[in-house]
Amino acid sequence: MFRSGVGFLALFGLGWWLLATSAFDGFARLVAVVVGCAVSVGLMLTARRVLPVSAGGPFPSDRRRRFLQINGLQWLLIVVIAQVCARTGTPVLIPPLIAIVVGLHFLPLAAVFEQPRLRVPAALLSAAGASGMAVWLMNGPDTAVRLVVGLISALSLWGMAVWTVTGVAPVSGQVP
Repeated sequence: MFRSGVGFLALFGLGWWLLATSAFDGFARLVAVVVGCAVSVGLMLTARRVLPVSAGGPFPSDRRRRFLQINGLQWLLIVVIAQVCARTGTPVLIPPLIAIVVGLHFLPLAAVFEQPRLRVPAALLSAAGASGMAVWLMNGPDTAVRLVVGLISALSLWGMAVWTVTGVAPVSGQVP
């Protein structure tokens, strides 16, 4: 189900989408959550149906080790960001800074998996984080920061998943 990384892109896209929906209340939020869940499930089912079984198979040991190192560092930075922002009274900065870290983690992954296309979500998620920071610096409300970062990040990851399942992006080997 996680062929060629589509499952990860779909689920993490949903996480960012849920962040964006936190800017809404009531029925609008419920509808947005349902739409996000439907998009994620649809992407995973489509990947399962159209991508070859060989797509996203086991990693060779050297790639697996590097993948784990990159992701370990990413998660460590996320924890540090959350702690520092919480302790300094700026929790609104957690999503933008995490988006930048997640975006940047795609750069070494592009090299590890020999997938230059991973530079696209690197740029888009970094831009999402920078946009959220800009909203905050302009004294925008916390809900606007979450909406901007979450929406751009979700659409970026889902767009990458669509790009993969439609065959526009070549599937060669394993992608996270």
